[in-house]
Amino acid sequence: MKYRDYVKQEMAVIKDRDPAIKSDKEVYLYPSFKAILKYRKAHKLYLKGEYYKARKISQKTARQTGIEIHPGAQIGEGLFIDHGHGVVIGETAIIGNNVTLYQGVTLGGTGKEQGKRHPTLGDNIMVGAGAKILGSVTIGDNCKIGAGSVVLKDVPANSTVVGVPGRVVIQDSVRLFDDLDQIHLPDPVMQDIENLKQENARLKKRLAHLENSVNESRSSYDDN
Repeated sequence: MKYRDYVKQEMAVIKDRDPAIKSDKEVYLYPSFKAILKYRKAHKLYLKGEYYKARKISQKTARQTGIEIHPGAQIGEGLFIDHGHGVVIGETAIIGNNVTLYQGVTLGGTGKEQGKRHPTLGDNIMVGAGAKILGSVTIGDNCKIGAGSVVLKDVPANSTVVGVPGRVVIQDSVRLFDDLDQIHLPDPVMQDIENLKQENARLKKRLAHLENSVNESRSSYDDN
């Protein structure tokens, strides 16, 4: 794909996914727009073995935008990084098509692996603000990673993950591509607490029933 085609593509992606944009010119102000285009240039240099030049571009872009994308990462079409500050994408990360990352997202390593040490993300994925996906894990297509989650294990396709560590709370549900809601997600901890409260209420009710039965039996025995 030619550079001007990448420009048109990124403009279309931003206008499609950010409701805050009011005019076409605003696209040029987005950190995501600059960071991804500079990544495309750096990645070509990286593939040619010009590692210093590639890293120089990526580090300069990181200082300008707050988005650090290693030139060795493999990124498909339609990536959108909303706001972007604090986003880190590691060298061996692989990102599919139509992925949305919010600010503070890390696609990083664990510090213990060699070779493929960063995550692989499929297509049509949303990663909420502050989420961390660490190590050589795979996130299947059509997944949503809730804000603040820490994902350390593979996630099957069509899943929603929340929590620390990340837990799959929805799987194989119908997912619309334009569903970018990163906060209205299930809360597994509160659900567990609610289940315990309900179970505790049932046990109290049963205990009260047993106590009444015992008292009635005693009363009947005393009368005799």
